[in-house]
Amino acid sequence: MKFIQLVFLFLVSSALAVGLTAQQKINWLSWEEALIQQKNTKKKIVVDVVTEWCTWCKKMDSSTYLEPHVINFINENYVAIKFDAEQKEDIIFNNKIYKLVTGFGKRKYHELAFEIMNGKISYPTLVFLDEDLEVIQPIPGYKDAQTIEMILNYFAYNHYKDVPWKKFTQTFSSPNYQSRTSPKSVQPPVQTVKNRN
Repeated sequence: MKFIQLVFLFLVSSALAVGLTAQQKINWLSWEEALIQQKNTKKKIVVDVVTEWCTWCKKMDSSTYLEPHVINFINENYVAIKFDAEQKEDIIFNNKIYKLVTGFGKRKYHELAFEIMNGKISYPTLVFLDEDLEVIQPIPGYKDAQTIEMILNYFAYNHYKDVPWKKFTQTFSSPNYQSRTSPKSVQPPVQTVKNRN
């Protein structure tokens, strides 16, 4: 009888652990959903600008965005948008309609992606918008969990308004990591758009 109880407790605790792990994910929203939520919460917005073919975007999804402290920080401090820069649907943002256009040879891009990335198309790119929906800064390139944690803190707590990035990287201390990140290690490879003839 005791053996059956132990097996039952093991199965229940395993199921709960799997359930909790499965539930932990970033609450990615569409532009429409995010704008409604942002209106109610007045949080900053972080936009992960990606494409279906972007290798580094997929790597971030399978590594960086699975880290529990990254998930928690984004969900608590930001409204998060996963934005396919080649999506066909129009988007209304700040009373303007943005569409998919042809550009870069045969490659297409969405006008809104082009605008929020300040005309510099590369994937992945994180774009930070303030509470008034103004672009703070686009940050291109793959980011590991340690680097993205520092970047997320920099914008969430408004350090960008009065602390230069280089100084912030030298003084930032994460409870999740022992070593500090150097400014040079913050810009890993960027996957740029290439013409496909």
